[in-house]
Amino acid sequence: MGYSRTGKIPKPWCGILPWCRLCCVLVYDVNVKKSFDNLDNWREEFLIQASPSDPENFPFVVLGNKVDVDGGNSRVVSEKKARAWCASKGNIPYFETSAKEGFNVDAAFECIAKNALKNEPEEEIYITYNFIMETKGRIQLQPKTNLTSIDHPSDR
Repeated sequence: MGYSRTGKIPKPWCGILPWCRLCCVLVYDVNVKKSFDNLDNWREEFLIQASPSDPENFPFVVLGNKVDVDGGNSRVVSEKKARAWCASKGNIPYFETSAKEGFNVDAAFECIAKNALKNEPEEEIYITYNFIMETKGRIQLQPKTNLTSIDHPSDR
């Protein structure tokens, strides 16, 4: 989640994907202040479009990405500021990551999966896909080799 050009989330994401209602991941670039400033808009837009039954307690996770860029010299959003924002929104879990280097990505996705499972109605969950990082920071799903992401039962 993170559409810095428009500041909006495309409607099809929340209407089509059932797992979209389990946990929301907000990702901003630690080197671009505008992307951090958009977190409030992205969070509110998600809550409007996903319409969770309990918006006050819906699980979010925030990722401050691109911590690897320029050895941290280009950074404009401090970890302290990001953690303060997360605390003000009900102690949202926060991770500093580098999709390019794979830094802290496993820990972040483990937290995302745990939060999603907490929000899932009591039924059997099958975990069958891995998140594979591509060179430009895009995430791609590939067939199971390790158990790290969620295949929602309604997707079967």
